Amino acid sequence: MKKNVRQFFIMSSVVMSMFVMMACGSSTETSEDAGEEKVLVKTERVALQQVEQRDQFTGNVEPFEKAYISPATPSRVSRIYKEVGDVVRKGELLVQMDASNYRQAKAQLEILEREFTRLDTLYKVGSVSQQQLDQISTELEVARTAFENLQENTQLRSPIHGVVTGRFFENGEMFSGSPVVDNRAAILTVEQIHPVKVTVNVSEQYFPRVDKDLNISLALDVYPGKTFDGSVHLKHPTIDPVTRTFTVELQFPNRDQVIRPGMFGRVTLGFGEVERVVAPDLAVLRQQGTSERFVFVVENGIAVRKTVRVGRRIGNAYEIISGIADGEEVVTAGHSRLLDGTSVRFE
Repeated sequence: MKKNVRQFFIMSSVVMSMFVMMACGSSTETSEDAGEEKVLVKTERVALQQVEQRDQFTGNVEPFEKAYISPATPSRVSRIYKEVGDVVRKGELLVQMDASNYRQAKAQLEILEREFTRLDTLYKVGSVSQQQLDQISTELEVARTAFENLQENTQLRSPIHGVVTGRFFENGEMFSGSPVVDNRAAILTVEQIHPVKVTVNVSEQYFPRVDKDLNISLALDVYPGKTFDGSVHLKHPTIDPVTRTFTVELQFPNRDQVIRPGMFGRVTLGFGEVERVVAPDLAVLRQQGTSERFVFVVENGIAVRKTVRVGRRIGNAYEIISGIADGEEVVTAGHSRLLDGTSVRFE
């Protein structure tokens, strides 16, 4: 009996020791696990900086003006004085159309002018009535208008300074309103290429900032590393309600004529500087499968996930338009184990 009691006490002691050891082990493991919950991170404080507001647009170079040379009515082409590539001056004769009707109208006008002079003299001495003089005056005005119209449509002159970019007829051919160029009938086309222009559609947020002093540059793929300065020619006064953009026509000097219509270009518009929060690029993450950007901000030892709106990249940093404030501490390393609300410790 005594032996059994002794064995019972021994077994009880062993069991109690095992429970104590297990409890100590569990306590140690819990302590270690609690330590591992704090993720090791690196952080950096963001700060306000003056950031130049720039945006880039693509577009095709266009002539500053384009003229379609053609008469108002069908007629035979007598002579074309210019070829494609020829430089022309404003008012220079480009095409001579058949002049039969023009000569007839000119002769009729000269007869009426002489008749008006004769009747005016007789009216002054009282030989003809005011009604007769008014009648010949009206006939003369109608004949002069018809002559000027025929003159304009017989001798086709350039309305602009430029270069001939298209010739669609030969001498002696009949002009009947075709072929059609850009939905316009033409014998020749003349384009002004000094200056040239590029038309872009700009986001409505920049509408108040677009003015004549805007900083503008043009880069062309055919001239790597070279840019051309320009200015605002025309700012359209309305916003497209579908695209939320407005149209701006930009002009670029082209005295050497190295820029040609049809070239593909990239236009950069500088809208001045504003004060923005700037964050390291290592802190800005992208939500997989979306365009959403976010950062982790450390607040009282806790990582807080914040969605941000990103602007320009500036070296190894990003302009932050919204989402975080000046002086906040963002995580730059150790993101892989972070979730919103994770406890962190610093390296």
